[in-house]
Amino acid sequence: MDPTTTRPRGKNPGHSRPPGSVARASLFPLTKLRGCGLALILLLASLPVRGALRLDMFVGFDNVVPQGSWLPATFEIFNDGPPFKAVLEVWPGMTASASQTRRMVLELPTGTTKRFILPVYNAVNSWNTEWNAHVLDEKNRERAKAQTPRLRVQNASVPLAGAVSRHPPTLPEPRNQSSDSAPRIARIQQVMLPDNPLALQGLDTIYLSSEKLLEVNVGQANAILAWLHAGGHLIVSVEQVNHFIGPGEWLQRVLPVELASLGPSPQHAALQDWLTSRKRYDGHDYSFSGSSRVGRTVVASIGHNPWENLSRDEKFEEAPLQTAHFKNRDGRPLIGTAAEPLAVMARRGRGQLTVLAFAPELEPFKSWRNGPQFWAKITDFPPELLEDINARQNQQAGRSIDGIFGAMIDSDQVRKLPVAWLLLLLLAYLAVIGPLDHYWLKKINRQMLTWITFPLYVAFFSALIYFIGYKLRAGESEWSELHVIDIIPHTQGRNADLRGWTFGSIYSPSNARYPVESEQPFATLRGESGGNWGMNQESSKARVEQRGNNFQGVLDVPVWTSQLFVSDWWGQQAAPLKVTVTDDEITVDNRLDTMLASVELVVNNEVLDLGAVPARKMQTFSRAAARKVSLNSFVTRHAGNFLAVLNSRGHAFGDNSFSRLADKSNASMAISFMSQLNTPSAQYNNLNGPPFFELSPIIQRGDAVLLAFAPDYAMVKSLNKFNARRNHRDTLLRVAVEVKN
Repeated sequence: MDPTTTRPRGKNPGHSRPPGSVARASLFPLTKLRGCGLALILLLASLPVRGALRLDMFVGFDNVVPQGSWLPATFEIFNDGPPFKAVLEVWPGMTASASQTRRMVLELPTGTTKRFILPVYNAVNSWNTEWNAHVLDEKNRERAKAQTPRLRVQNASVPLAGAVSRHPPTLPEPRNQSSDSAPRIARIQQVMLPDNPLALQGLDTIYLSSEKLLEVNVGQANAILAWLHAGGHLIVSVEQVNHFIGPGEWLQRVLPVELASLGPSPQHAALQDWLTSRKRYDGHDYSFSGSSRVGRTVVASIGHNPWENLSRDEKFEEAPLQTAHFKNRDGRPLIGTAAEPLAVMARRGRGQLTVLAFAPELEPFKSWRNGPQFWAKITDFPPELLEDINARQNQQAGRSIDGIFGAMIDSDQVRKLPVAWLLLLLLAYLAVIGPLDHYWLKKINRQMLTWITFPLYVAFFSALIYFIGYKLRAGESEWSELHVIDIIPHTQGRNADLRGWTFGSIYSPSNARYPVESEQPFATLRGESGGNWGMNQESSKARVEQRGNNFQGVLDVPVWTSQLFVSDWWGQQAAPLKVTVTDDEITVDNRLDTMLASVELVVNNEVLDLGAVPARKMQTFSRAAARKVSLNSFVTRHAGNFLAVLNSRGHAFGDNSFSRLADKSNASMAISFMSQLNTPSAQYNNLNGPPFFELSPIIQRGDAVLLAFAPDYAMVKSLNKFNARRNHRDTLLRVAVEVKN
């Protein structure tokens, strides 16, 4: 409509204004509106356009997070706006202040998608948990956030298996199964497979289909091998021989067999025979009486073999099974005969590599009625859970050993006020502000002075409490480290994997923040874990920034307190120790520049005291001449008061006599065999350590373990990047050795 012919609404047409005046009245506001719109467009064009930012997060293994373990958190960030420097923060629970916040700084260019995996630590013991994350820009504004669905926490006493395959294997459905506790093998997609070996430690078993070898990259392959040598169980199936050529050659080099050809096998009854036998996944027999070790704890046995009465699947038995023909290298038949094995096993470091001569994802195994039972047995699923899934829901992982190491290295400058003195001080305070104040004010007839005397009493007792606290706790800044390092020699060459735990304790004389940093190839940092006690969170506070595969952090330590932090790390270097054990002799080659003050060899459930080994020296000891004591007696003697220590650390007041462990050497050796102290009836008082920390399985399979303590020495650089008035560094070296005849 032409604005010049428009008449004002509500006016009489017969009394309209001249045409020129009408045009001026209507065009002025339109011209003004057009000018404002043009100015608004120019203003918006000059402002930066904030595009969409998408953040996706996946934590754990197929929505399962093992308790007390490092695990992968996979992130995918898509930035459709202008580039900016982002900070990603992730934490468990609802609020970031409830636990340590882990962060990563990254650049987000325009129109790009970044996918990466960040190792996170799960200290939460609740049956369901959730994780949160957000992305901040340079101005600390939240640009995107994400939250996982409710995740299931896997009890540390139950092994967790993951599958990198087209279809994950299934486990049998136990009796009295609840939806929350249904066991399963977690499916791991190749893009979510970590290239950091620390992020894999929550898995006890990994099943890797040969068809997926073509997708595994170099970083992921190295992480799997490091996890395997540290104590994992890797199961590999053979679908095609050419899968182990080219991209899969990394696995071919460590296989215990050489693949020759594939062909149909009409006879495969050995699968059913092994399944119904007493043989375990490692070739040893199950003990269906007394107690046995399951996962990282000791549980009661069910007293019978739950697989012995499984009926045969005639359809499966009659169908030919495609199998691979092997040329043996150093493997032992697990299923079948040495001439025609269906599964071959071999030790790799502290772990086990099992090769299946068939492809479980193909027929007829895919439809085998007893297939779920097969996977339960070969992944070391607890047999008693096949009988009743709810029988051990309350059988928790127990108490964390972090507090034991804290008692070894915490500062002795901190002293506790005895409870009797605290009660006496409280009674004195009540007596002064009550009867005594009333008595003497009434005697001088000045009861109104209580408005003055009462604040004076409060000020006096506050100053007295501060003075007592100052005398009990004031001191100098102190940093103590205790390194526990597993030396895992390579099959060939002088190099060895070093799997380490650095327990660091800092005492702060004031409210302060302390920088720390690790230079190891792979390293993480966490706070002290309480296990099943307390709030199941990391008690100490820190801001940890993951930089590539190592970290930088800032520790927040309150005044007059000691805080414990734990760094998990992995690296490679020339083997610092070389140990040989035969039926008669033990040879220790100390290649370090420090003396090994205390050396013990654990073999056949006995502890042999070898004394000291000088720096840069090789010594040979006679097994017959060495002083011996049973392993259980050794652990009981040096670990008998561990629970008292843990209880004392949880109390702010009391006696200091049970809050510290002065004998670091024997205490750290004893805690390496914590399952010797655990019983099925203890439940919450059982001790629980990080995955692969416990050394009892190595002794049970017939190997020996050398423990060597080096005081005032560390093989790796210190974590602290601040000046402490006091510094202490000690190292416990642990070497698993195969006994040679």
